[in-house]
Amino acid sequence: MIAESPTGPAAGRPDTVQARVPAAASRIRAEAQVPEDDAGRRFDQVAAELFGEHSRSRLTEWIRQGGLTLAGRVTKPSERVIGGEAVRLDVVVESVLRDAPEAIELEVLYEDAACLVVNKPPGLTVHPGAGQPSGTLVNALLHRDPSLAALPRAGLVHRLDKDTSGALLIARTLTAHTALAAALLRRDVRREYVAVVRGVAIAGGTIEEPIGRHPHDRMRKAIREDGRHAVTHYRVRERMAHHSVLDLALETGRTHQIRVHLAHVGFPIIGDPLYGGGLKLPRGASDRVRDTLRQFRRQALHAQRLGFMSPDGDREVAVEAPQPLDLIELIDVLRRE
Repeated sequence: MIAESPTGPAAGRPDTVQARVPAAASRIRAEAQVPEDDAGRRFDQVAAELFGEHSRSRLTEWIRQGGLTLAGRVTKPSERVIGGEAVRLDVVVESVLRDAPEAIELEVLYEDAACLVVNKPPGLTVHPGAGQPSGTLVNALLHRDPSLAALPRAGLVHRLDKDTSGALLIARTLTAHTALAAALLRRDVRREYVAVVRGVAIAGGTIEEPIGRHPHDRMRKAIREDGRHAVTHYRVRERMAHHSVLDLALETGRTHQIRVHLAHVGFPIIGDPLYGGGLKLPRGASDRVRDTLRQFRRQALHAQRLGFMSPDGDREVAVEAPQPLDLIELIDVLRRE
């Protein structure tokens, strides 16, 4: 990918092209290449994975407008790719976001001129949508820094599910957003998680199974032969009587990857409403353990560590997000059992 740059009078280049761009607008420029193993897939599907920092609906709109091209030409979102083509994004946006700032408290773990890392609490939706137009992390970010309104998704570089807690990376400039998104694509951003799962894991390992859409449930993902390549590494941090605490590292970053992979190998995450298989109480467990498991109503998954090179002077950043209280209490109760 190549750097993005602001447009308009603030950019200091008064040429005829920029004269047509509103003062509050920004130009987004990026380049990528279609992976060879994506041959036969729709262009809009591939674009959504190459430029995951943008919503699929917005990318589809840019394809139709000619701002997102395939092999140097304007095409339709439904065109099938052959693999290896150059993809170029060059669009001018007046404001990617129009969401209202809201005074929602944020725990900032790291900050410099190019980016910041926040510790997202469980239950906080990352981005506004049809089901939740406000009260999200994006609304909180816009309140903290109104200039983020000019960036794609208020600078979000990656996402966490609503009920997953932990470290989340946000860019503060268009140049930083492009650099961090490219680093994520190159797998240069280290993401480590901790999960509490059902079952006693004997040893760690690597799960390498492709992930795609569930054939019947649009809310879920599934292991599929025609899915996207996905790799999760895990090791055992702690074993209990009926459960385990696992440390996980992502080599790829597919939607619901950890949740799908762990369920596939027989270690579903406690409280996971989609892949956990429902509430299962271990035989012989104490009343306290049973009550704790009944009351834990989210997936016990926490993004604990982030490592990356900050675009601000290329300094190496390593951030650790403290675990939320509900996860600490869950582990403590299971450990005592």
